[in-house]
Amino acid sequence: MTPRHPRDLPGARLAGPFRTLAVGAALGGVLLGAAAPASAALAKAAAPGAAAPAAAVRAPVPATVTVSGSGRAAAAPDLAVLSVGVEATRKTAKEALAAQNAAAKALVDALHAQGVADRDIRTESLSLSPVYAQSTEGESKVTGYQAGQTFAVKVRDIDRAGQVIGAVNDATGDAGRINGVVFDVSDPTALRATAREAAYRDAHDKAAQHARLSGHRLGRLVSLTEGESVRPGPAAVPGAAADGGEAVPLAPGEIEEHVTVTAVYELI
Repeated sequence: MTPRHPRDLPGARLAGPFRTLAVGAALGGVLLGAAAPASAALAKAAAPGAAAPAAAVRAPVPATVTVSGSGRAAAAPDLAVLSVGVEATRKTAKEALAAQNAAAKALVDALHAQGVADRDIRTESLSLSPVYAQSTEGESKVTGYQAGQTFAVKVRDIDRAGQVIGAVNDATGDAGRINGVVFDVSDPTALRATAREAAYRDAHDKAAQHARLSGHRLGRLVSLTEGESVRPGPAAVPGAAADGGEAVPLAPGEIEEHVTVTAVYELI
């Protein structure tokens, strides 16, 4: 009886090259099977009209409240700014200008005598214009010329402001003009800062009240805008100097700084 080759026996295992070919075929089947789902996913993603991922949900925009605040601060003035000048009318322009020049020089000399420095004396305006008169026939006719000059004068010792006005009036006589006086502080930085703090607190308190009334809590400050601060205006001189250059009585009072702000807060 002829013996059979081991590969012909039922259940016999392959050895050598036969075994290698069988294992390779088996692994190839596994790899092909794993690659099939990935290829299908890529094809689906590349297919036209494929649905895009859902957009992220946006957070709701928070509610806001806009309020305005105002703050004031007051201080005693330490500076007086005088508006003084001279004016002269003569038959000719040359005569009017010469008279104005003489009166202006007397005014400046009087200021120097009162201790006012050159840096605190500034010419604000200078004018020369004809003076008209209407005749009985209704025609306008030049009857002369008027020349004038005005000065802004800083008096840093406000207790002497009235005395300076009296000296100017005495030195210039009928040509002198006292237009007004402004009291101020030489450095308004600290006064403005105090008013600004008061304005901010006012705006914050208003916003907090709005938040409470609407059932919210006050959130972060979104924006803050400051308006222009208000400075003091000119004050009228309460009298004219008497003969002999006596001091004019003045009442400096207080200087007040006013600041406004506009604030926007979130409500949470």
